[in-house]
Amino acid sequence: METNNSSSNSKASASSLRWEILRRAVLHRAKNTDESQLGMKRISRKAAKGFNLIPCQLLHHDHDARDARLCYTLPVQGSPKLVLTQRVDDTADLSDFEMCNRYNIDNTGLVLLMQVMMLCHIEVQCPAADGQWPSEDVLAYFCLSHAYMFRSKRVIELGSGYGLAGLAIAAATEALEVVISDGNPQVVDYIQHNINMNSGAFGDTRVKSMNLHWHQKEISNLSHTFDVIVASDCTFFKEFHKDLARITQLLLKNVGPSEAIFVSPKRGNSLDKFLGEIQDNGLLFSITESYDTEILRRHQCFMNGDDSWPGYEKDHCYPLLIRITR
Repeated sequence: METNNSSSNSKASASSLRWEILRRAVLHRAKNTDESQLGMKRISRKAAKGFNLIPCQLLHHDHDARDARLCYTLPVQGSPKLVLTQRVDDTADLSDFEMCNRYNIDNTGLVLLMQVMMLCHIEVQCPAADGQWPSEDVLAYFCLSHAYMFRSKRVIELGSGYGLAGLAIAAATEALEVVISDGNPQVVDYIQHNINMNSGAFGDTRVKSMNLHWHQKEISNLSHTFDVIVASDCTFFKEFHKDLARITQLLLKNVGPSEAIFVSPKRGNSLDKFLGEIQDNGLLFSITESYDTEILRRHQCFMNGDDSWPGYEKDHCYPLLIRITR
């Protein structure tokens, strides 16, 4: 009986803390007590460092502005740099939620990635995950480690957020073309700004942004034109699985080799359900857990209690590698 009560109290406490996280985002009236902060860190899935695979440094932030500029140093020969402008608000505007409703999108590419200044110190390196979902950092790192896969290929990134992975591919893999897409017009504005800011880093690679909704029926100019699709953390919301699987099938070239590279944690049965939709669209897939020595090493450190990510759990946080082919 005591065990049941303890379990019930634990669930109630977790639920209360998650509601408090939402309250903080909307009202920006958080308590600053040590107890409150400790509870937030324990229950939140937000990474304080993420996998930190691509070093990032804060370049500029005007405290009266919503945006900051960050410099990412790519871990490849010559250490090329990318400068990205990102949102740094620690609150959500009503307009952000209105945008979700208007375009039938989730807003994770913008609203949930606004903690840069809360988590980094200006005088030291800023973790890549401060401005990206951790899986985006992992995707960019994996693509850079397998640059040969993109050479002379047409590539599209889906649900790209600020576009770190797509920009890294454009800057360091000799891809023929990279399209960096998202369904949120606000996010696409950031992507285009970041493309313009880094245009000198892309060599002969054509790079462009695109407002792309996964439920779009008419994309005849894009159908079956891409050699490689990349995406990170795009399988979280089950209501988007059918559309994401359908557009993956529609975008992949149907002549010659082509594949989609997704990185995403399992998150209960969410990933499995998405892969069921992939099969229903006539596609094949493979899942790999140990796909990179360094990523696996950092995962194991988090599992062993690295306090830089106190809420780390394998099911929710460790991105698996999914490769999808015809």
